[in-house]
Amino acid sequence: MAPKNPAISLLGSFFIPGLGQLMNGDTGKGIVMFLAYCFSFLLMLVLIGFLTAPAIWIWGMFDAYRSAQRWNLRRGIIS
Repeated sequence: MAPKNPAISLLGSFFIPGLGQLMNGDTGKGIVMFLAYCFSFLLMLVLIGFLTAPAIWIWGMFDAYRSAQRWNLRRGIIS
């Protein structure tokens, strides 16, 4: 299997929340991340989403990066 590139995973989640997790094979986490972001985006109508949406977006990028690193580490690949 090809190693996962943490930077590419981060970019995937930058453009579409949860995409980086999907690219790393974390399907469930990717779907949850995407749905949580969509829900937070809707919460912007009542203003609390202005806090939750950016937090979920940033957390998703960080998690995608770390997830790719963990995937590589489990397979003995240094990234």
